[in-house]
Amino acid sequence: MRLCSLYSGSSGNSIYVGSDHTHILVDVGVSAKKIVEALSTLQLKPEDIDGILITHEHSDHIAGLGVILRKFGIPVFGTPKTLEAVAQYKSLGKVDMSLFHSIEPEQSFQIRDIWVKPVSTWHDAADPVCYTLMNDEKKVSIATDLGDFDEHIVNSLSGADAMLIEANHDVRMLEVGPYPYPLKQRILSKKGHLSNERGGQLVRALLNDHIKGIYLGHLSKENNYPELAFEAVKDELLGNAYCNDYRDFNMMVANREQCSTVIEW
Repeated sequence: MRLCSLYSGSSGNSIYVGSDHTHILVDVGVSAKKIVEALSTLQLKPEDIDGILITHEHSDHIAGLGVILRKFGIPVFGTPKTLEAVAQYKSLGKVDMSLFHSIEPEQSFQIRDIWVKPVSTWHDAADPVCYTLMNDEKKVSIATDLGDFDEHIVNSLSGADAMLIEANHDVRMLEVGPYPYPLKQRILSKKGHLSNERGGQLVRALLNDHIKGIYLGHLSKENNYPELAFEAVKDELLGNAYCNDYRDFNMMVANREQCSTVIEW
C-alpha cells in the first residue's frame, strides 16, 4: 500500500491511496493541472485512477472535480447528500452524472482490490464522512474536517498502518487572529476543525504497534504553522503506550503546495 498527501491545507486538499493494482484519490480540492502534476511524481497518470472519494462538498475538497471528470471520466463516490451538493457547486460545470456513485456511511464497498469504509463526521456540510481503506491486512485512515471525534470514530479509524489526521489550527492564533467572530466560533465548534491539540489526542488514540507513518494535515494558512502543529501533536504523544520516541512513528506535516513524502509498506 501507498499513502501520499498530494496537497493539504485550508486552500486545497487531495490524497492518494493505492495498492499494486488500484489507485484512489480522496478529494480533489486543487486544479486538475495540479492533480496531474502531482500524480506524475508518483509515476501515475489520471487514467490510472480507479475512483475519487469525496469527503464533503466544500470547495477546498472539490475545486478540481469538474475539469477532471470532463477530461478523464473517473468514477466519483460520495454520500447521496454530498453528491447532491457537489452537483449544485457553481464551478463544477457540466459533467456526466453517471460517474456519480452513492455510498452510505458505515457500509463498506470495494474499488477493485481496496475496501473502502465511509464514517460519518460532524463537519458543517451536507453529509460529511472520513474514510478507511483496506487491502489485505493493510489499512489507511484519513480524517480531516472533523470538528471533534468520539469513540465510534476512534474505533472505526483504529488499527491503521498509516494515517492522515487533521491538525488545523492553534487555538490561540485563531482567537487573536483576523477572522470574524462567527467564523472563529464555527471553526472551534464540533462542526468545525480539529485544533493541533485535539488532533494530537486523536493520533494518540489511534497509535498501535505497527504504525508506518502519520501525516498531520489540513493546516490553516492563517492560524497555524507546520512547526507549531508538529510540536503540539508531539506533546500529546508523550507517555503513550507504544514508544517514547515519536520519530518511530514516522510523523510529518503534510505539505501545502506539493507532494509529501510517500508512506509505503
